[in-house]
Amino acid sequence: MITALYAGSFDPITNGHLDIATRASTLFDKVILGIFATPDKRLLFSTEERVDLARRAVAHLKKVEVRSYSNITIDFAKEVGAKVMVRGLRMVGDFEWEFEMAMMNKLLSPDLELVCFMASQQYQFCSASLIKEVASLGGDISGLVPKHVVEALKRKGVTPSR
Repeated sequence: MITALYAGSFDPITNGHLDIATRASTLFDKVILGIFATPDKRLLFSTEERVDLARRAVAHLKKVEVRSYSNITIDFAKEVGAKVMVRGLRMVGDFEWEFEMAMMNKLLSPDLELVCFMASQQYQFCSASLIKEVASLGGDISGLVPKHVVEALKRKGVTPSR
């Protein structure tokens, strides 16, 4: 059985994230969507909220499990028995960052493999940060995040109620 870890802050989870999780679930026996509790960035949603939003978003994906973690990602990968780290690549800038991170992970955990999925065309520009910015300015993000995420953003005062 091959377990893959798809880790990130998911603040909030987007349809681009869901696309990667869905595609990974067709290749691996189990996919852990790991929500990093303490990233070095300002978060809109608490860890509990991000876990809840993600669980609701992947409820239809039987091979995907959502868990939070606060230790180094490769240690969490070992903890959950992951043999593979899954990452999504949207553009060239992502590749540079992911390559650097992959080399460090390989140094620290030589047995952990990396599998990168190219973002589907409709999500190549989609990032959680950009979605929050567009939403805060009143833009329509309904095609970029699940409906319950739009509602959660409204409750946080990020999207104007319409």
